[in-house]
Amino acid sequence: MATLPARSFAQSLAPTGAAARYATYGALVLFGSFLIAAAGKVTVPFWPVPATLQTLAIFVIAAAFGRKLALATLAAYLVEGAAGLPVFTNGGGLAYFAGPTTGYLAGFVIAAGLTGWAADRGLDRSAFKLFAVNLAGTAIILLLGAAWIAVAFGTEKALAWGVGPFIATDVIKAALAAAVVPAGWQIANLFRR
Repeated sequence: MATLPARSFAQSLAPTGAAARYATYGALVLFGSFLIAAAGKVTVPFWPVPATLQTLAIFVIAAAFGRKLALATLAAYLVEGAAGLPVFTNGGGLAYFAGPTTGYLAGFVIAAGLTGWAADRGLDRSAFKLFAVNLAGTAIILLLGAAWIAVAFGTEKALAWGVGPFIATDVIKAALAAAVVPAGWQIANLFRR
């Protein structure tokens, strides 16, 4: 007997009426895209390079929203950036899709889809399982980012510029994101009693 997938945190809290539910989903997509943009503007001093909070926001959104809403949110974020809105860390416009961050942008979408898929299957209720999924997403982001840097700047720059400086902060952000949504489930369950 097949079981239905678990619902994401956002789906479990959404209104039951179709119009209200879809309006809520639309608002969540817009809110999420702007949250990712804002997180990209927050710089945390770290060595050897400063870190932004983008991947933290992406993993939290994906785990809370589920795969479909997470992918819609990332699509909105990329469309906003392509249209010239300053949603990327250093601005916006089509040039960002041919610059050094292209691989990371593609990795964001795949990582959000992966974490959202895991949330749809109930893995967002366990911080340890969600952390493992977020680590896989982090690896995807770093690998695609490094691959694009290798194409644009040469293989020797890929690890030095594209992976090395980000490993420690990305693991920390994956862990923080893995703690947020399971905690949200715990709090929601307290109010349901």
